[in-house]
Amino acid sequence: MTTPSTGQPQVIAYQGEPGANSHLVCREHYPDHEPLACASFEDVFATVVSGEAHLAMIPIDNSIAGRVADIHHFLPDSGLHIVAEHFLRIQFALLGVPGAELDTIRTVHSHVHALGQCRKVIRELGLIPVVSGDTAGAAREVAEMKDPTQAAISPPLAAEIYGLEVLREDVEDEDHNTTRFVVLSRDYVEAPPGEGPVVTSFVFNVRNLPAALYKALGGFATNGVNMTKLESYMVGGHFTATQFLAEVDGHPADPGVARALEELAFFTTDVKVLGVYPAARERGE
Repeated sequence: MTTPSTGQPQVIAYQGEPGANSHLVCREHYPDHEPLACASFEDVFATVVSGEAHLAMIPIDNSIAGRVADIHHFLPDSGLHIVAEHFLRIQFALLGVPGAELDTIRTVHSHVHALGQCRKVIRELGLIPVVSGDTAGAAREVAEMKDPTQAAISPPLAAEIYGLEVLREDVEDEDHNTTRFVVLSRDYVEAPPGEGPVVTSFVFNVRNLPAALYKALGGFATNGVNMTKLESYMVGGHFTATQFLAEVDGHPADPGVARALEELAFFTTDVKVLGVYPAARERGE
């Protein structure tokens, strides 16, 4: 896919170095877009806001580690909209430089979460874990060191990019380790109603009153709307100012969802729909 005015390929931004899981999701689902690696989530959001990138691929939840820190704070005020979701089964490999073998490695580098999700292989091989900025960056560091005693726990794609060898595949402790990604766009693109399962994501603030949250959410129960996510976090440094991120099955045009959102508005402030997008097939698996 190219930008009509320039003929240049469209760009999708992600956080991390080439070879990261976010990069892998971009390649799988947007092969016609040019992936753009960014150092931080702030940089990812900025590239889309500025128009340098057309889309952003952002991890939002992990089945083991929970929600991804900071994303919930960036989303509401970013001016960007969720237009799609994708799920990735996380797979890690133990990578070494050419010539390295399992009995030569002594130290393993990776992101702190990846090291925590691969404790069994680290303990089995008696490796010393070293924390790196991200999983793909760990692979790059090991490639640069050219030391057969050093290894990285990284996505298999990183081996291809940095010229490393896979010493062992699937070294993660759990085979149900899955990350959910959302795709962000400057343009508000709403999935049409009645054409398959849809997710509606929104944020809201509750009034600082007794039972305000209970009353705000009551409309979803009475209208038979399934709420799949409800997370709270502080805003503005105030302990009494709580913002909620919620997701429900259904479209705002559905009568039940419409009535529930209407009731929500009576007991809350600043209700903002972040996106109405097709539900990924993996949701039902």
